[in-house]
Amino acid sequence: MGIVFSVVIPTYNRRPALRNCLEALAQQQYSRDAFEVIVVNDGGSECLAELEQLFQDRLNCTMLHQLRSGPATARNYGALRARGRYLAFTDDDCRPSPGWLTRLEQSLVMNPDSLAGGRVLNAVKGRRCSAASQHLLDFLYAFYTEQGRPRFFASNNFALSASGFRVLGGFDESFPLAAAEDREFCARWSQQGGSMVYAPAAVVRHFHALNISGFIRQHFNYGRGAYLFHRRCASSGRGGVRLEPLSFYLRLLSCPFTVRAGNMGTRLHISSLLLLSQVVNIFGYCCEKARKNSPEFRAIQTVSPRLGSE
Repeated sequence: MGIVFSVVIPTYNRRPALRNCLEALAQQQYSRDAFEVIVVNDGGSECLAELEQLFQDRLNCTMLHQLRSGPATARNYGALRARGRYLAFTDDDCRPSPGWLTRLEQSLVMNPDSLAGGRVLNAVKGRRCSAASQHLLDFLYAFYTEQGRPRFFASNNFALSASGFRVLGGFDESFPLAAAEDREFCARWSQQGGSMVYAPAAVVRHFHALNISGFIRQHFNYGRGAYLFHRRCASSGRGGVRLEPLSFYLRLLSCPFTVRAGNMGTRLHISSLLLLSQVVNIFGYCCEKARKNSPEFRAIQTVSPRLGSE
């Protein structure tokens, strides 16, 4: 039969979370011989050899290490070593459901040459920042779906053929953060004629316990990534910056009131966090734009293009 899926996981100094992720993969309702797990340590200081030994009888698991280069580069490195027909991506703070690979395979068999994206659920209860991030992701999945055709999937839960990934050229390694590299990947995939299909039964639970400082930092980085994304689109001929209409932001702020999100106080709090996310996102965008256009950055980029992209 051979290996059907190669599951690629970038990680950075989150060994307890990674262990839980590997435990979830060890419980897949999928033949152990039909999938492999490739973990790429992105310059972290933690030794992962113990985890590899812990799961050696339950998972076909390989641990790789690279210098700190970001999750896009880590995913590409893992994909380079992959032997599976399909590549499935998730993150170290995620726990795929037992039927995850089965559902992804069903979707890919029914939709050959497609990018299949599963459903991501917030698994941290009682953290409003985590709940707000879930609302934002759900909103984006709904907003960027036109006539049942998605345009965006988060990189912690999608899969595609290994050949399709390589033809596309993998993730753009000029994105140094976990911010917009998946958006750019999906945009490039669609631009080159690839189809995307939503597989809601392929569930991944996201254990990201955000506090307010982490929430702000996350969305500041998303803003930085958004600028890099827009710049990349402009330089590749995919069009310049296109601001979302006012209705986008109004619908975003109102989404906690249209779904079950606790009592009125909780809904107001989540809506205010969504507003904060957009304000911080704009700030991050402007800061990254100023940094890229600064004489100091241009000088560094002239000397070392790779350093300038980090």
